[in-house]
Amino acid sequence: MTASTASPMPLTPDALLTVDGLALRVRVSARRKRFALTVEPDASLTLHTPAGRPTAEAEQFVRAHRDWLLTKRRERERTRPLSPAKRLVDGEVFRYLGRTYRLAVSGEEGTVGGVRLIAGHLVMSPDLAAEPQLGRAALVDWYCRAGGNWTGQRLQPWAARMGVTEPELDVRDLGGRWGSYRPPQNGAGTKGLMSLGWPLFQLPMHLIDYVIAHELAHVKVSGHREDFWRLLRIALPEYEERRADLDELGRRLWMGEVR
Repeated sequence: MTASTASPMPLTPDALLTVDGLALRVRVSARRKRFALTVEPDASLTLHTPAGRPTAEAEQFVRAHRDWLLTKRRERERTRPLSPAKRLVDGEVFRYLGRTYRLAVSGEEGTVGGVRLIAGHLVMSPDLAAEPQLGRAALVDWYCRAGGNWTGQRLQPWAARMGVTEPELDVRDLGGRWGSYRPPQNGAGTKGLMSLGWPLFQLPMHLIDYVIAHELAHVKVSGHREDFWRLLRIALPEYEERRADLDELGRRLWMGEVR
């Protein structure tokens, strides 16, 4: 029996439902009241369904939203990440603040213990390069340290420009996010926390500044209501252009995959 044939059988968790050529992964939740659809970052499709709902009803819902699904999937495919994998070998290219640096695998003094930027090269010891996951961790650690130091010099001027309290800062792995802001947790007088994703620091400085300004706007305004964008526009009139550039360049960054 094909998936497009009506059936009284209920949908099962993690099943693959095919409706008129569209393949959807099924996610069942007892807390959900209605069907919903999502187009994932890799352009795959997910159907979210309440527990016990029949397959035929789900198929009808998918058909009713077919045009929306196709449109959103085309958008995802157009903007899906093109992140390259890197090899930990001499000459591999890495970017920092928009500039290109080549990796140098060297056993010379000063390379033990991590990655360093020396004479225009990112230098890594042979021991790290021989173990891809250790080498990756060392590179990520370098981006976190270098990015944190660079941002530390930019944060106060941007906070002053936007009339907000300068938050605490950390740079770490945020998954697919460029940044986040967490309000103060311990009552009045404490600072919030702005986190930036380490891959961000491969971008040119003006795009990192856009993310900094974006997260600082959240110090005053949670969410992305009209007053949020108004505040961001006052501080950065060209924010829409920068956001578009971030969307385009960001999907081409190295996100940590090594081979």
